[in-house]
Amino acid sequence: MSPVLMVHVSGGTVGLVSGAAAMSFRKGSRRHAIAGKIFVLSMLFMAAGATYLGIQHHETGNTLGGIFTAYLILTAWLTAQLLTAWLTAQRAEGTTSKFDWVALLIPLVLGLLTCYAGIEKLRIPGPPKDGVPVGMTLFLGSVQLLAAGGDVRMLLRGGLMGKARIVRHLWRMCFGLFIATGSFFLGPNNRPLRFLSAMGLRQRIFQAVLRQEVLILMAVLPLLFLVFWMVRVRLVKKLQFPMSQYRARKVSSAVA
Repeated sequence: MSPVLMVHVSGGTVGLVSGAAAMSFRKGSRRHAIAGKIFVLSMLFMAAGATYLGIQHHETGNTLGGIFTAYLILTAWLTAQLLTAWLTAQRAEGTTSKFDWVALLIPLVLGLLTCYAGIEKLRIPGPPKDGVPVGMTLFLGSVQLLAAGGDVRMLLRGGLMGKARIVRHLWRMCFGLFIATGSFFLGPNNRPLRFLSAMGLRQRIFQAVLRQEVLILMAVLPLLFLVFWMVRVRLVKKLQFPMSQYRARKVSSAVA
């Protein structure tokens, strides 16, 4: 196993565990923040490894997927930092940076390339050479273009405000985790069983548990959490984070 592959596998493993923990802990809590930081670092290592290996082995899908995952995680983390700054009245709402303009090019170019690859798969008879179904390729390309559209909308508005920042943070983090879970649980030759076998665990016990339907459920679980949190953010008033409350808390704590 090459060092880069070890970094990729280790980052993906830690990312799956820390991502599940971050989604389980109460949002805004100290445990959620710690799990989120571990998730961001591990996913960036995983994405960097995937991109390097994809370039090395001439695997365009893995290369584009690694770059897009890094983009999602990094922009989601930056959104969370801006949200924290807004809650503590350290930075005004509705602001953008030069990085946002540069980052826009990533999903735009990736989306166009991925959709083009999907259309090419439709034109070529037989199963895709990279093993990725045409529907998944076009789905991923559509999400990349939607991410680019979201960036354009944010830049034209001069930044995001209130719950829009929370929504941006949530969907990018969850979809980045979905890329990792989909790659792991739906990868070729049952990657979970191979991983357990490499750890010296008995495969017979897990073969009955890790059926195809279970693997599909584990792969799409981040998307189910995404739908849950998106609905909750839009319906629960407590997640609106009114600025007056946090300014009042800051003033009261300073007086105390």
